Amino acid sequence: MAQVDSILVVDDEDTVRNVLYQVLSDDGHTVEAVASGERALDIMDKESFALVITDIKMPGMDGIQTLREIKSRYPLVEVILLTGHGTTETAIEGMKLGAFDYLLKPADFNELTTILAGAKKKKAEQDERIRKAEARQLLRRGGNI
Repeated sequence: MAQVDSILVVDDEDTVRNVLYQVLSDDGHTVEAVASGERALDIMDKESFALVITDIKMPGMDGIQTLREIKSRYPLVEVILLTGHGTTETAIEGMKLGAFDYLLKPADFNELTTILAGAKKKKAEQDERIRKAEARQLLRRGGNI
């Protein structure tokens, strides 16, 4: 399972990607940052992440397509959508597809921190439920229950 602090940032805008990388790293998170949904999926095939923050509007694979693929391949990864285009309809669509939440660009650090805390809490609770279920399964296999 991925560390709860591991975050993948996906944004085609260098400035946004670099600022998020720096802010999240300075806040103690383990962060990787990539410029496309395709690259995000490539790196997720090799490394585990608890959280993904992805821009919605990107060339090639957009954030909604990226979200769909992440949820298909890695259903327990929490995804936060970023939108800078003044509309929340697409972000709401993304939440219906499994995104944890969304942020409007430019992202307010306090709002980002609050959303990350909620996503990390949800991820930690999921991981704990899985650990307990696996432990019960092992006990049952061993004949102790």
